[in-house]
Amino acid sequence: MGANTSSKSPIYDENEDVTFDHFEILRAIGKGSFGKVCIVQKKDTKKMYAMKYMNKQKCVERNEVRNVFKELQIMQGLEHPFLVNLWYSFQDEEDMFMVVDLLLGGDLRYHLQQNVRFEEETVKLFICELALALDYLQSRNIIHRDIKPDNVLLDEEGHVHVTDFNIATVITNDTQVTNIAGTKPYMAPEMFTATKTSGYSYAVDWWSLG
Repeated sequence: MGANTSSKSPIYDENEDVTFDHFEILRAIGKGSFGKVCIVQKKDTKKMYAMKYMNKQKCVERNEVRNVFKELQIMQGLEHPFLVNLWYSFQDEEDMFMVVDLLLGGDLRYHLQQNVRFEEETVKLFICELALALDYLQSRNIIHRDIKPDNVLLDEEGHVHVTDFNIATVITNDTQVTNIAGTKPYMAPEMFTATKTSGYSYAVDWWSLG
């Protein structure tokens, strides 16, 4: 098995690669286009995480391998209280695995569909926490490009966390991005008009938040 760990301090023997065998699978909590998501517990620390399975063959068939590895590369360099943080990644013959923060409060889209009306003070808190997350991403030269209610997860205490870095991109030296990516209702106008000479930058995430 190949294994990778993030830049964060490991809570296991530094000489030991973390693999699937280090976790106990508790139950499945979701299923996506590439695989499924389970609640797991790390056997030595008893800490709970969410583990995402990504089937390699399906990634190849859908031409998503590059995006998956790009997402892993981006997430390995990040740690912030209002992001869904990556702690471990590894693979076997069939699947790639990502072990991330476990957030059981549902996504913002789910709550809106349930006609939940958030108090103004709660909305202010959400906006502040998301703004801190976006500011952190900008400090790391990252544009998320898909800020929307589906990608905002709540924890059990009601704090928000940004997830899904599948189409995020890294920019350098104030260069601009020109390719279109995102979810149309949340995309900034300049993303639709981007050309090779006139692109977009971090402001598109702030538009999506607005």
